[in-house]
Amino acid sequence: MFREKSIKRKFLIQLVLASATLIVIFSIILYNYIKISILDDLTQNLRNEAVAYVQKSKNRLPFGKSGSDLMEGIRQYGQDRISVVIRVDKKPEVFYEQYEKEGKSYLSIFYPYNKARSSFLKIERDISGTKALLSRILKSVILVNFLTLFLILAYAMFLSETLLYPVKSITRKLARMNENFLEQIDLQSLPDEFVPLGESINKLIERIQNFVKYQKELFIGTAHELKTPLAVMKTKNEVTLLKERTPEKYQETLRLNNKTIDEMNSMIGSILEVGRQEGAQFEKPVEVDLVQFLKEKAKDFEMIAKNEGKQFKIDLEPDQYCIISQPTLLTHILQNFVQNALKFTPKGGTVEIKSRLIGDDFKIQVIDEGPGIDETQDLFAPFKRVGNKAGAGLGLFLAKGAADAIGAKLSLKNRKDGKGAVATILVSSKNYCPMGDEEFSKPGLSLFGGRK
Repeated sequence: MFREKSIKRKFLIQLVLASATLIVIFSIILYNYIKISILDDLTQNLRNEAVAYVQKSKNRLPFGKSGSDLMEGIRQYGQDRISVVIRVDKKPEVFYEQYEKEGKSYLSIFYPYNKARSSFLKIERDISGTKALLSRILKSVILVNFLTLFLILAYAMFLSETLLYPVKSITRKLARMNENFLEQIDLQSLPDEFVPLGESINKLIERIQNFVKYQKELFIGTAHELKTPLAVMKTKNEVTLLKERTPEKYQETLRLNNKTIDEMNSMIGSILEVGRQEGAQFEKPVEVDLVQFLKEKAKDFEMIAKNEGKQFKIDLEPDQYCIISQPTLLTHILQNFVQNALKFTPKGGTVEIKSRLIGDDFKIQVIDEGPGIDETQDLFAPFKRVGNKAGAGLGLFLAKGAADAIGAKLSLKNRKDGKGAVATILVSSKNYCPMGDEEFSKPGLSLFGGRK
């Protein structure tokens, strides 16, 4: 409950220390204010009494006519003792003295009485009761402080439980999850401060769901794709071995088997590419100017299109858009879309890369002039093939995985004019980074992830 790394422990310690400091400071101020106020009342009361007594006995000596009477005469006036003393060491102005005598505390006022003789009217008051009252007040303040700290500690524990409840609830829900039971978190039940956390976890759960779904399809598809050619090869071999045949027939069977083996080897290579791409997802993100990135890649695609007798165009806006991402995954997505567009676009046709800002997001479109697609199919699932073109059917599946890794969204639609298809990459503004961000603009890293 209170382990060293516990948030609750740190919260309680900081809250109690801060509260204790504030309470102690406030208590000291309060106690001193009470003490000063009581002593001020006492001194003011003594001063008023001295002024009244001096005015009453003005121009006469209160205790006798001789100097000895002035020095020795003391009169009890209520709880006060009044006398006239000579203090040649003091200036003729009011002053106070506080002292202990015979186990009691006294406060005396010395009020100028006869300036010519340096005599003062001294009124002495026993303040032992006041001292005792202040002592009781101090003890009460200390007791109240301890009770307050106890209440604060209890409230802090309750508050920490309340604040951590959403996190504990999310933790329990995640702990119960497995690949067969993946349920998204209800954002409506979360406090506003935890909604971004819930959204991030839901996106992660969605990615896991897609990953599990496509991995299952990949395994099932792999088994199916490999089983079929193996069965064909076995059948060919069995038919060939049913009777004696000419050497040419045996050679033809071997050639067909070798061709099938090559196709299976190509498929296995595509499956291995899945593993390599998953490794690329751990590549360190760097600062990438998407517009410049597209221009650089367009030069390579233009050469490929020219060799195939096709045209390649770019229409890029804005002039600059910087994100933090993995260039390898970006290249994989773009390369896959462009290769598919060139594959299905007939000779003399045009493939175009277009980019635009959609709100704060950056949209990249690869537009071809091919036959279009069947929008009812999930073309991003593994082993999905379009038309009679060669391929393992894993390209779009890999592109989808790369897009999920960088937080982009992919879509495939037919063109509105019916003259081809449009592949779209929508890069979220959450990846946006102003050019020159110090965290990512480190020496040795270019905008495309290579060395400067």
